[in-house]
Amino acid sequence: MTTPTVSPDTGTVVEERVDYRLDEGDHERLSHYAPKDKLMQAMVEGTPVRALCGKVWVPTRDPNRFPVCPECKEIYESLSD
Repeated sequence: MTTPTVSPDTGTVVEERVDYRLDEGDHERLSHYAPKDKLMQAMVEGTPVRALCGKVWVPTRDPNRFPVCPECKEIYESLSD
């Protein structure tokens, strides 16, 4: 993701880049739990989000089509106790 900014001193456009490293693995086949506010932002902006289990991905598909990640589910259930 590139965010252009203009330096007020020189008028030069400076581009800041964020290097997202996406994890390989089963994120294409499972539905993961992530903080709702971050998930909504990721879906709108197309930026990666980190699931409770640690997977990083860009949400693009309907999560209801996939089974829930067992690791995310276990972490979520332990948080609600």
